[in-house]
Amino acid sequence: MATPVILPRQGQSVESCIITELLVKKGDSIKSGDVLFKYETDKAAFELEAEQDGCIIEILVEEGDEVPVLATILAIGNPGEKYVPEDQKPKTKDQRPATKDQRPATKDSGPRTTGPGPRTTDHGPRTTDPGPRTPDHGPRPPISPRAKNLALKIGVPFSRISGSGPDGRIIERDIEAYAKDGGRLTSLASAKSTQTELLPGPSGNGLGGRILDTDLGAGTIGTGSDSSISKISNIRKIIAQNMHASLQNSAQLTHHMSADARAILGIRKVVKQKLETEGGENITLNDLVCYSVIKALKNMPEINSHFLGDSIKTFNKVHLGIAVDTDRGLMVPALRNADDMTIDQLSKELKNLANSCKNGNVDPDLLTPTAASFTVSNLGAFGVEMFTPVINLPQSGILGVNTIIQRPGDAGNGIIGFIPYIGLSLTYDHRVIDGAPASAFLREIKTQIENLTIN
Repeated sequence: MATPVILPRQGQSVESCIITELLVKKGDSIKSGDVLFKYETDKAAFELEAEQDGCIIEILVEEGDEVPVLATILAIGNPGEKYVPEDQKPKTKDQRPATKDQRPATKDSGPRTTGPGPRTTDHGPRTTDPGPRTPDHGPRPPISPRAKNLALKIGVPFSRISGSGPDGRIIERDIEAYAKDGGRLTSLASAKSTQTELLPGPSGNGLGGRILDTDLGAGTIGTGSDSSISKISNIRKIIAQNMHASLQNSAQLTHHMSADARAILGIRKVVKQKLETEGGENITLNDLVCYSVIKALKNMPEINSHFLGDSIKTFNKVHLGIAVDTDRGLMVPALRNADDMTIDQLSKELKNLANSCKNGNVDPDLLTPTAASFTVSNLGAFGVEMFTPVINLPQSGILGVNTIIQRPGDAGNGIIGFIPYIGLSLTYDHRVIDGAPASAFLREIKTQIENLTIN
């Protein structure tokens, strides 16, 4: 009996994934544990392994397709066996729809046609015929059921095709002609083409010349020698949406302060010397700042909170979000229960979390905005002296960590010298936190950094 292989749900926030690579083809024999395909969310990549031996008897998607979670990707069975999806299996006697004579009459239902096409009146085809509608581009074109099924199967945006049938109706030969002349689209490209003004060119960069969503626009947009146009990635879209929503839906204000960095620089020097002689965990300056932030949050828990509109959720544990720069874009995973960790444990777990993001195998649930209670974003390595971080809503605040600069200061014993100061930029939601408590919290972080000791 054929066994469908479905796309698993990766975290409660994930609704769809993109099939990035199919590692099997129809007719292949596979063993339990073989990797069948690779897929990714907007932030992480995964592989799916076979759970049984058998033969690939059907593949229902193609590389580049965006597929909803729990959808069937392929089917495993015995060689020569046919796979029939559940919605196409013949219905039992009790499940069969009523015949024409059994259907109850409806009032003012109008005349019915006997063919497979849309219901018509004396004034031509009705605009309620099924088929996708482009935004504000007029009524959907009439299309025969067989043509629609073929278009959906091979990925043709039929809303943009002129039909050659009666009254401009799209029929099968129109779909076939478009697929032959204009190339075939992946499901994702077809959906995007239907919803936007972007048209595909004559060929694409997918397998066998298939048109990918990144190829859309070749039919309408031209570029000169002085510019180029490229499609943005899924993660960039998510980042753009989240940043815009954060600034649009909150009252954000940023305070800046500097902390004497001599204590953490001294700890860092001792750690480096210990690494050379004894080994151990390589504790970085960022680890030390995060450790100080955690201590400050425990002393001022009202900052360690989420704003929920008509209520405030205050955490008694610190789930620290850490901004990570990856090849795919910015990710902000949460380190759960960071306040339970020693500095060595914190340093190790922060590195593991960052590596998981860069390798694309981080748990998607750790990337949701609600997973962290407060976030730290460090741009000090880039030499940034001051910046305004954007809150990861519904969190109430985010700390930006800047580079260390030398400034004149009291070096002790009445001596004025150059002191290393690390810049701190706290952005807070003024709907939750007033200016004075925000300044007090920033000062608490400064105090923790300047007086930090580790065992």
